[in-house]
Amino acid sequence: MTVAETLAAHTAEVPDFPKAGVLFKDFNPLFAAPAAFAEVLEDIAGRWRGQVDVVAGVEARGFILGAPLAQRMDIGFVPIRKVGKLPGETVSCEYDLEYGSAVVEVAADAFADAHRVLLVDDVLATGGTAAAACELIERAGGRIAGIEMLLELRFLAGRDKLDGYVVNAIQVD
Repeated sequence: MTVAETLAAHTAEVPDFPKAGVLFKDFNPLFAAPAAFAEVLEDIAGRWRGQVDVVAGVEARGFILGAPLAQRMDIGFVPIRKVGKLPGETVSCEYDLEYGSAVVEVAADAFADAHRVLLVDDVLATGGTAAAACELIERAGGRIAGIEMLLELRFLAGRDKLDGYVVNAIQVD
């Protein structure tokens, strides 16, 4: 079984969540299956080991992916949080997503040493979250080495907002 097949076998679809018309991709079955989750993490780590200094993950499922991925790669992890959740000076960015808008922020000094950053999150949909996260990372001094997603919803054309970045998705719908 390929990593994409493993991921597909451990992803549930929830219609009309969080609002009518949205088909939510639920990765809780993946997170609950240690061997499958380890396989996905190792697939990502294998692409980036030695090429990045830090992993950044977007709240909340990017945390679930990013922290164990960083530990597996023996590098640090930086959380990109919803507004108002980080102490100290922050950099923030407002963006649109397929069912509303949001604001994310990161500690202003999170990437002060011009770290090579691997950005991880669960789904590339409209690209708004990833583009905002890239902007935050760069404004805080980091350099985007690449972006990793579990799943890309190609019909929403989110990759178009990430022109110039290396983007990988394990599964593409």
